[in-house]
Amino acid sequence: MPQLPAPEYPPEVRERLEPDAREIIARYPDSRSALLPLLHLVQSEEGHVTRTGMAFCAEMLGLTTAEVTAVSTFYSMYRRKPSGDYQVGVCTNTLCAVLGGDEIFAALQRHLGIGNGETTEDGKVTLEHIECNAACDFAPVVMVNWEFFDNATPESARRLVDDLRAGREVAPTRGAPLCDFRKTARILAGFPDERPEAVAAGGSAGPASLAGLRLAKGAAQAGARPGADARTDRPGGPPAGRQAGYPTDQPPPQHPSSHDAPLPSSDSDPHHPAGPITERTEEGE
Repeated sequence: MPQLPAPEYPPEVRERLEPDAREIIARYPDSRSALLPLLHLVQSEEGHVTRTGMAFCAEMLGLTTAEVTAVSTFYSMYRRKPSGDYQVGVCTNTLCAVLGGDEIFAALQRHLGIGNGETTEDGKVTLEHIECNAACDFAPVVMVNWEFFDNATPESARRLVDDLRAGREVAPTRGAPLCDFRKTARILAGFPDERPEAVAAGGSAGPASLAGLRLAKGAAQAGARPGADARTDRPGGPPAGRQAGYPTDQPPPQHPSSHDAPLPSSDSDPHHPAGPITERTEEGE
């Protein structure tokens, strides 16, 4: 049985969405590159990506509905069914899990009486487990509409969802103030969050993440362990200039992570035993 055509947006909705869609499309040299932000735009309209929204995207971009459907079903950030005003995600990847993420997720399922991907009866909260969101130094992490709630516990997570359902103000640990999922989707479509408190908001990585930046700037070199190799910071490391791949008459790179860098090859190092490559031949010659 053939599928019925998707219903269209009412004229007043279409009149409002079309200028936004054209603004998004104009940002890209190839119009089909605008599909991801356009899907966020239609998601901001109804809270999830509907058949109507996908048909609208296809029409605006000159794509087939099959092409749009393939993309919208591939990415988990696009909801395919009605969901809550607040998407509460608990990271259950390795570090968050071992520090309590699994326990937090189980506690919220019991507390809310819903499972993964389900929504509370009042339509306020959708619960889901999420993949790593690059905040391991604040683990375990709970996210609400992609805003961070760091160093969570079962108790703080239960209090968080209770506040959301009661309409009480909730402040993320860092970053912009919280807004509902539809407004978040519009921001992800590329339209600025013009709330003064959002413009002034800041956020930063934690000490564990910033350690790498300090190393890259050389701050840790002065505090290297006695007897450690200058480049590897490993006790008993080979002397400078004698590590694999480096000639003894040339000093090695002196940044702290140079032991992770690619070794010199015959393409770039004239001292390499293989010698520099001066001429490339066709395959098989």
